[in-house]
Amino acid sequence: MKRILALTVSHLVVLALGFALGIYLLPILTAPPGPTAQEVRAFSAAPQFTTQFKRGLKGSDALHWGEGAVTLGAAGVALMGRIAPGPAYKLYLVPEFVETEADFKRVKAQSLAIGDIKTFENFIVPLPAGVDLNRYNTVVIWCESFSQFITAGQYR
Repeated sequence: MKRILALTVSHLVVLALGFALGIYLLPILTAPPGPTAQEVRAFSAAPQFTTQFKRGLKGSDALHWGEGAVTLGAAGVALMGRIAPGPAYKLYLVPEFVETEADFKRVKAQSLAIGDIKTFENFIVPLPAGVDLNRYNTVVIWCESFSQFITAGQYR
């Protein structure tokens, strides 16, 4: 009886670990190639605003972070850098600087989701027509699947 219980528990632990690894690794395995540094530089040639994603934000941790230079302009938002891999990342424009999950949830209704992020090294996300960057002051990466704050950068 103890052996059956031990085997059941060990198999359930391995199953749970495999599931967790699958959630983490699937976005990495299915991610399209990101834009090259040259493509990001060309897209960001005349930015309206710039900021940085930094790892040391209160809401970031070892599995949820971003780092690099962010440019914002009439055409869109570009990152020359890296973000931690994960599923269902969205890029938001936010009316005030936030650096935690609770902060973002408080202002999410006043924020604008501008697009999906599918790459983890460099990205370019076009802005929807008519977006006024001056109505916001921060760009945020948010994981919709797990309601998890990834990173943010205040651009004005």
